[in-house]
Parts: sequence; C-alpha cells; structure tokens
Amino acid sequence: MRGFRGGQLRPLLVPAAVGLMTTALYSVFSALQWRSLAAPSWDLGIFTQLARQYAALEAPIVTIKGEGFNLLGDHFHPLLVLLGPVFTVFPHAFTLLVVQNALFGLAAAALTSAAIRLLGSTTGTLFGLAFAFSWGLQGAVEAQFHEIAFAVPLLALSLTAFLLRKWVASMLWAMPLVFVKEDLGLTVAALGIVLAVRSRHPLGVWLAVWGVGWFALASLVILPLLNPNGAWAYSSSIDLLAILTNPAALLQPQKGVTLALLLVAGGLIAVRSPLMLVLVPTLAWRFLSDNSGYWGPTWQYSAVLMPIVFAAALDGIVLARGSRRRWLRGFGRKAASVSIVAAVVLATTLPLFKLTDVPANFSTPRAAAATAALRVVPDGAVVESDIGLMNYLVERTDVYWLGNPNPLPDYLVIDLSAGGLPAEWTSAQVVAAALHPGVDFTTIYAAGGYEVARPTSATP
Repeated sequence: MRGFRGGQLRPLLVPAAVGLMTTALYSVFSALQWRSLAAPSWDLGIFTQLARQYAALEAPIVTIKGEGFNLLGDHFHPLLVLLGPVFTVFPHAFTLLVVQNALFGLAAAALTSAAIRLLGSTTGTLFGLAFAFSWGLQGAVEAQFHEIAFAVPLLALSLTAFLLRKWVASMLWAMPLVFVKEDLGLTVAALGIVLAVRSRHPLGVWLAVWGVGWFALASLVILPLLNPNGAWAYSSSIDLLAILTNPAALLQPQKGVTLALLLVAGGLIAVRSPLMLVLVPTLAWRFLSDNSGYWGPTWQYSAVLMPIVFAAALDGIVLARGSRRRWLRGFGRKAASVSIVAAVVLATTLPLFKLTDVPANFSTPRAAAATAALRVVPDGAVVESDIGLMNYLVERTDVYWLGNPNPLPDYLVIDLSAGGLPAEWTSAQVVAAALHPGVDFTTIYAAGGYEVARPTSATP
C-alpha cells in the first residue's frame, strides 16, 4: 500500500512544486510592492471593499465607485463571493493579492501536469514554468487584484481536461467562468463549440448555449438592472459603425504587439489548434474598444489568454505529431522550446525581473510618512481619498474616491506625489475647496507628499 501511494503521488510532486514556486515568487513581489506603497490603480481597493461586504454577509456596495454603488452592476462576478470567508479570517487588502497569486499557482500546477504528460518530465516542467511566469500573468500580478484571478485556474483546469480528452471535466470546469465576468460567457461558448467538434458529443453544444445564455442574461438584464445608469457600463466603448467606416482603426501597433506576443508564447504551433478560437471573444472586445488601454499586453487583460494559448500550443504539438508533413512533425518536436526560450528572452522586460534589484525597484523613502498619515485616521471613519493610500485605508474605514460626488467625509487623505491628482490640486486645502465648496477644512498632517485634512466648519 505504501508503494502504491508513492506511485500515485509522484506525478503530482513536480506540478505541485511549480505551483508553490509560482505562488511564492508572486507573493514576494506583491509584498515588496505593498511595502513600497505602489498603487497601480484603484482595483485592489474596490475588490477589498467587495470582500469586506461579502464577509459581513452584505451586498457588494462599493463606495469607491460611488455612493450606494452595487459592484454587480459594474461587472457580473458573483463568484467573488468566495472572497468573503477568506476576508473574514484575514481582513486585509493584501489578502487579495495572496489569493490571486495562489490561484495563478493552481493554474500553473494544472498546466505543468498536462505538459509533463504530453511532453515528458523535463520539457513539460520548463513549459509549465514558461506559463507560470508568462507576460500575461506577470502583468496581472503587477496590476494587483482583479476578478480575472478566478478565471485563470478555471480555464487551465478546463483546457487541460480537454487535452486529456476528459470532456465532462472540461465542461464542468468551464461552466463557472460565466460567474467571473460577463464577457467570459462568450469565451465559454467558443470553448463549447471547439469541444463539440473535437469530442463529437452534445456536451459541447450545451456548454456553448450555457455561455451565450449567461452572457445575454448578464449584459442585457442583470447589469442594466443593478447599474445606476440603467445600462451595461462598457458596451458604449465599442463602436462597430466607426470601425466599419474606418477599418484602419484595427491596425494599431499595440494590438500587433499583443498578437505577436501571443504567437510567440504559443511557440507558433498554437495556431495549429482550434483552441486558438477561444481567444477570439476576449481579443474582439479589447481590439474593438475605443479604449487604448485594452489594446496592449500590459495590465491584467491578457491573463485569461495565457492558459488558452499555452493549452493550444500543447494541443498543436500533439496534432503535429500525427501530421503527414515531415516538416510539421519536426517543428512539433521543437515548438515547446520556442515557448520556453521566448519566456527566458522576455524575462528581463517583465515585472518579476525587478526582484534582481530590490532597493532600486521597491524603494520605501515615504513609508514612515505614509504610516504616520494612516495613524491619523481612526477605524470606521468616512474617508475621501485618491488612490495613493486607498488600499491601506479600505480594510478599516469607509472610503470614497475623490473623483466622484461624495458626502462630506470625516477625513480627506491625498497623496500629492502619486495619488493621480490633477496638477492644479496642490494641497489638501485646494482639493477640499474644489470638492466641498463652503466647507472649511483643517490640515492635520502633512509630510512626504501625504496630507490629511478634516472639516472644521461650514458656511451657511
């Protein structure tokens, strides 16, 4: 019995090690980023408020987005309710970063396991590491927490089951994706179509119907119902008429860079696999949008593409093995090396490379000033803030972002150096006068670029 157990566990050891290494390295990066007070965006603050609400068994009202704003009216992500129990035990914004890193580690373990089965131990492990530290995942870690963290392992588990011809498991892992973000319903539908063709089983058809159905329900009913403007907030960024009248708009350099990186990550052989069609829904909404921030390979937008393109590469390699063309069979034997070498070459340009010089890339000269500013604000206070210290306040105060119309706060907290303020807002007094005219504010703390003010009186 002892030998049987060892034989069962041995194939899991290397994938588990890759998963743990992924989680650990990303968590080291996140910890250093957190310590250095980096605030790439307001997303971590938003999702921390959501987790805090779920932990209290309340609706996800996120005041950073606006007074009484239900975050389920912004994007459809009910699966994030899973953050509630975790936040109950570890009620900190940093917890969400560790959760995301662990989810990426789970995805890396799943992809590595499939790669080892199909490519052998050494090549499969290296291929798994190439996925684990791919540009799409590193970009998401640097951007901090986002809902797509849950999509990455679900896609990895579904697609590895697909590669191993476990059709039911592939379908079951894909189904919850519709509860991560509304557009992933179309990704599920695309996977369903590929699954139906490959398996010749109606399960794929049902999966496609499931995906399209939830996309329609979320975008046409649920999101407009819960959004304060009565509409799906992101549909207006896609102007098909403008694109049809000016097709050159699709030929933006940033889009080309994203496509080129996807092809290289997939070792070029990924185009051989029909799984590449699963990329289309995500690439479509990104490239058709008028928001240039969606076009390039940065931020978290490409994280969901990574398990798809690496699984497509594995599938392409398997298909190439059975090709009648000798050159394709030969390239199939080398294609995994293209992905691995590409990952090594790109490594110096990606966020984790910053770990090679921690003092230079994660400096903390303002840490003492930030800590002192945070101490001025008591727990439970109503705070109006820019993004500078938002993530550090949100777990214990009621935070509003100062870019929205907000009620009068107990405290106004600004970061003149990195808070994202307009250039003309040069002090807490100036910000207070712009946001709350007629109300006198007193600055009670100012150091290191941080200022904290509170209202003292109001004019009639």
